[in-house]
Amino acid sequence: GEKFKKETYEINYEARVQNAIKAKKNKVKKYLLPSSCSNYGKIKNNEIADEKFKLKPLTNYSKANAMAEKKIIGLGDKKFAVTVLRQGTVFGYSPKMRFDLAINGMTFNSWKNGLLPLMKDGSQRRPMIHLKDVCRGMFFILQADSSKINNEIFNLGGNENNYSIINLSKIIKQNINKKLKIQWYGSKDNRSYYVSFDKINKLGFKTKYDAKYGVKE
Repeated sequence: GEKFKKETYEINYEARVQNAIKAKKNKVKKYLLPSSCSNYGKIKNNEIADEKFKLKPLTNYSKANAMAEKKIIGLGDKKFAVTVLRQGTVFGYSPKMRFDLAINGMTFNSWKNGLLPLMKDGSQRRPMIHLKDVCRGMFFILQADSSKINNEIFNLGGNENNYSIINLSKIIKQNINKKLKIQWYGSKDNRSYYVSFDKINKLGFKTKYDAKYGVKE
């Protein structure tokens, strides 16, 4: 995203807006925009970001995400219900695995190489969500009453799945090998945020899968 700024903007903003406009023209009734909690950027350690929290996107990807949210939610009306889902960092097994995401990458390298890779300095905080819960959340919103989800933004995840990177390393050690050595890499990651999922919880959605489940999987 940082290396290919133009393409990142075209894919995550322009193409998604075009897709939403075409969906509306073709009389789609409900439209979900999968966005990201990374839009919150960096917040204070004593803060928890809810949906009204000011966005501070730090990367080209999250900046394009935030722009897409604003443009697409503005398309919503009585016949075209638009919902934005700000997802936590996804983990868990899938047929086309991604190993560049926190829990997946840390688990894979710990298992294969016997080293636990951690991006410096480990204090950064992230909400995580299992792929199964992402799918469950989307299905839940698609079934919901349009009047309750139209022109609304929901953080998608569970409060119990807010983790610091260093705490994730402890979960991985407990479930793979307690003697795993940590391999630090990169420069300090400034993205750090805990997120509130109270809004979607009150609507009736709760996550089922935690980091331990994902690591064992």
